Amino acid sequence: MMIFIVSIVLLLTILVLIYSFTTRPEFGKVSKGIELHKISQSANFRENKFQNLSHTPDITEGVSYLEVLRSFLFDKSKRLKPSIPLPSVKTNLFNLKNDEDVLVWFGHSSYFLQLDGKKILVDPVFSGNASPIPGSMKSFIGSDVYTPNDIPVIDFLFITHDHWDHLDYQTIIQLKPKIKQIITGLGTALHLKHWGFDPSIISEKDWNEEVVLQDGFTVNTLPARHFSGRGLTNRQQSLWMSFAFKTPSQNIFIGGDSGYDTHFKVIGEQFGPFDLAILECGQYNKNWRYIHSMPNEVVEAAKELKANKLLPVHWAKFPLAQHDWDEPIIKVTGYAEAANIKTLTPMIGEIVFLKQTNQQFKKWWEEVR
Repeated sequence: MMIFIVSIVLLLTILVLIYSFTTRPEFGKVSKGIELHKISQSANFRENKFQNLSHTPDITEGVSYLEVLRSFLFDKSKRLKPSIPLPSVKTNLFNLKNDEDVLVWFGHSSYFLQLDGKKILVDPVFSGNASPIPGSMKSFIGSDVYTPNDIPVIDFLFITHDHWDHLDYQTIIQLKPKIKQIITGLGTALHLKHWGFDPSIISEKDWNEEVVLQDGFTVNTLPARHFSGRGLTNRQQSLWMSFAFKTPSQNIFIGGDSGYDTHFKVIGEQFGPFDLAILECGQYNKNWRYIHSMPNEVVEAAKELKANKLLPVHWAKFPLAQHDWDEPIIKVTGYAEAANIKTLTPMIGEIVFLKQTNQQFKKWWEEVR
């Protein structure tokens, strides 16, 4: 009897600890009531969750979850992380000339754009962690040269989806006073409002909607092939996005996380050609190939988007998959060269001058190995 009572007490203690942990502010909110009614009106919300355009299993057909777990535990590359600190350049974003059209990459999927005088930020993550568990998914040494203090006032903040490596609580709280307008997918605004953001600055959209911003800037909110969720109870309760971002002089595709699918070709035909396509290229695996594009598929997507230039992101910061840390850029640049697609490969913090046609970048990762 005593063993039974101790077991019950232990189980209840564990459940209380889990509940206390997962109800911390950084986990955001779960849609219910009016918010749930709002997202449920979307044609992309079926069977109580958002759905991809094509059937998208969590893992590849013929692969078991046990096999995925075994592979994740025992098949990781010995070069999962760089052997030395990553090189970087610390560009002062406050000193940019207002008439310069530039991009500065912060590693992984975070980057800054200045286009036609407006300052834009995408998926900023500056906390050094891509997980709710402290220390479990730490960034590579040398990849965290920027902090929220280094970011100027932002005209437009894009959040592609609510995963921890794209929507970082610590970062977003510190940036809050600097953000003028946010563009994101249905359901994500609930987190932001929970964290104190003014609802009036948030444009929360379904796929295939248009947001007219200001001064000739427009955004079309578009599909991706992925999923969402920050905890155990809100998987696929917010919508993962890509964006066609048009300025007076530039047409930019902001990819967000996505497996390869027919949407790239449709977007290219409807909104292309693009001056630049920013596509996620890392953290892939054959066991989950439907939610992250394989390297050859990244280049195929760039071709279908009719992109003049390709910037591969989603690498060089967090070890979220099992491949070598530099394998994504090696493979993608190889496929892109064969397809005659110009690829931008800046170091973290290095300025990309978007209107220059002859800017050269070193294969800086070869010096790290």
